[in-house]
Amino acid sequence: MIAGLRAAVAFLTRLPVGSSPAPLDRAGAWFPLVGLLVGSVGLGVWWVADGLAGPLVAAVAAVLATVIVTGALHEDGLADTADGLWGGSTRERRLEIMRDSRLGTYGALALAGDLLLRVAVLATAGSGATDAAGTDSGGFLDNFAGFG
Repeated sequence: MIAGLRAAVAFLTRLPVGSSPAPLDRAGAWFPLVGLLVGSVGLGVWWVADGLAGPLVAAVAAVLATVIVTGALHEDGLADTADGLWGGSTRERRLEIMRDSRLGTYGALALAGDLLLRVAVLATAGSGATDAAGTDSGGFLDNFAGFG
């Protein structure tokens, strides 16, 4: 049971948990918990940075924290997918591009868009502009977490 959790943390993050003898197929059930852990790191960074520098800096810091904790696993996959889907004209060429470790134009654009969108959503939510109650009582994230 714990071996599956260790395998999930080792696969999805860069947190030092040591190597896991458990096969990855035993780790899948733990992926949601690891996602909660990664999200909690981002939220913690957001709360600290928001108190020090405001919602925009907090959003940038939170996004960077989650990217660092995950070792940019999802960003790498997004860039490879964008390069392959938009950079190749045949199925074989698309797959070849996706296997290539170099970042292409479409991958860079997809990454830029993804990061900008995540920062914009968090900064807006943190500013209270999308407060769930329709008021400006401290920001959506604070209200959602019970601190508003």
